[in-house]
Amino acid sequence: MSQFSIPIRVYIEDTDAGGIVYYANYLRFMERARTEWLRASGIELDVWQNEKRRLFVVRSVQIDYLAPARFNDQLTVTASLKTMRSASVVCEQSVMRGETLLTSSTIGLVCVNADSLAACAIPNEIREAISREF
Repeated sequence: MSQFSIPIRVYIEDTDAGGIVYYANYLRFMERARTEWLRASGIELDVWQNEKRRLFVVRSVQIDYLAPARFNDQLTVTASLKTMRSASVVCEQSVMRGETLLTSSTIGLVCVNADSLAACAIPNEIREAISREF
């Protein structure tokens, strides 16, 4: 499968008192990459939430922290589709600084109805867009 990536600069607000990126902020970086990945596929999440009443929620996260990022580092955050089922997707994501792998993760997402928050089938338009691009 193809891999999507975005650049992210580390700002002081991303770091802890020791000047190292706070562990939870890697998840924020990955969320941005997934959102941009869907946008690049033609899927605007706010439209799907507000007009079509569908959301993607995180169901599971497995992440390995391998090396720290620091203030002013230029990172590359990736997202790729690992599997897609009727109501869920599993993405593999990483954060790199140059050739150095900083984090590696597997993130499970579930499509839910925005009103009931019950799991529901991924709409064909989203399924096709993700499959077409990646």
